[in-house]
Amino acid sequence: MAKRERVVRMSVELPLWRALAAYRLLTMVYAVLLFAFNPGKFERPWVAAAFLAVMSLWTLATLPNVANATRCTKRFLVVDLTVALTGIMLTPLADAQAQTQDGPTLPTIWTAGSVLAFAIKGGWRWAGFASSLVAVANIIERGQPSRDTFHNVLLVWVASIAIGYVVEVARASERTLARALEIEAATRERERLARDIHDGVLQVLAMVQRRGTALGGEAEELGRMAGEQEVALRTLVSSGLVPTTRASEDASLGAVVRTVDVDDPPGGGQSHDLRSLLARHAGSKVTLSEPGAPVLLPAAAAAELGAAVSAALDNVRRHAGENAHAWILVEDWPDEVIVTVRDDGPGIPEGRLAQAEGEGRLGVALSIRGRLRDLGGSAELISVPGQGTEVELKVPRGKAVI
Repeated sequence: MAKRERVVRMSVELPLWRALAAYRLLTMVYAVLLFAFNPGKFERPWVAAAFLAVMSLWTLATLPNVANATRCTKRFLVVDLTVALTGIMLTPLADAQAQTQDGPTLPTIWTAGSVLAFAIKGGWRWAGFASSLVAVANIIERGQPSRDTFHNVLLVWVASIAIGYVVEVARASERTLARALEIEAATRERERLARDIHDGVLQVLAMVQRRGTALGGEAEELGRMAGEQEVALRTLVSSGLVPTTRASEDASLGAVVRTVDVDDPPGGGQSHDLRSLLARHAGSKVTLSEPGAPVLLPAAAAAELGAAVSAALDNVRRHAGENAHAWILVEDWPDEVIVTVRDDGPGIPEGRLAQAEGEGRLGVALSIRGRLRDLGGSAELISVPGQGTEVELKVPRGKAVI
């Protein structure tokens, strides 16, 4: 059973949270080892030991809180920064000479982790707030701050604000990308629905118009009304106002569900022989040349390629005349499937395709090229006035999925 396509979008923030978790853990170990190798430096080592024990327990217990933005709540940020500020203010109590020497504080560089958490969570404004509090605490702790103290304070302040700004830019870029992907998906769905309308409703209206004009009388009036509706519907399709609800695709394969089995390799899942889809076109005016072995493609891709061939043959009947002959050639290569549709009609005058697309006649643009683009393939049209038209459809096997 096919599973629905799962789109996993990794947030740009996730690597930052993981790096922060590792930073907090490593700097916690550094602060503990710094005390363990030189406990005699402290006049009150029990104060330092007690704080480092609390800091270590807090760091280990809150590792899940820095896993992502959801778990890193405002309450956690406030408590975490309070622990860091408390460690800074306790440093003179544990080490009486701390105010006269430019030694490290009790939490050492672990404090920067608290500031970085503010930066990643709330951007540069939050980072500026947290780093300012740390700066004030360091200046108070030193009593008579030296040039090195101001240097370190300024470094943390600038670095945290810069990181916060980068995070905000990354979030904005991520939102823009997500919006662009949504627009692209909606556009592709609108084009798919427009192809269905062109292949069905528009062609029927055009046929009614032609037949009504030829019959005359009341039928001519009916043909005129059908022509007006065709023009209105073409305008609606080309203007992009067609709703993007999914329509069932009724081909010889039945309803094709546009899903991908994520456990199958590219192009995997249910396969279908392309020859069976194209065989129905063969007749007195259409010659089909195909390999002797099955031409297997994913079912949805085979249906789309078959529909593109049908659109090309419709163009032959419509523009080359009722007596035109068409040839379909199917080539099955290891890395791609190529279907060529050629006719002996009068060919397409130069500039006619661009003119038709401007008038809302999107047969080639949507029914043929649009389908092949969605398959990851290409459609090339070669036409010489007086020498017929050739449409070459290429579908790479590794991308032949919908």
